[in-house]
Amino acid sequence: MAALRQISADTGRSVADLVREGVDLYLGSRLQPSREELVRRALSIVGKYSSGLTDIGRNHDRYLAEDFDT
Repeated sequence: MAALRQISADTGRSVADLVREGVDLYLGSRLQPSREELVRRALSIVGKYSSGLTDIGRNHDRYLAEDFDT
């Protein structure tokens, strides 16, 4: 509580506002998937789709420009 009061005094924000922000940050971090989950999701789609093109690595800029008509 002392730390919250000090931050409140330093920033001009109410303790209640700081607590609300802290709860929002905590809940937001809990709802985000873990790094391991993100890696698992990314790996689960590897090789799932195919464009039929074999030179995308070399010509990706050209294909992108064509798709966006630039």
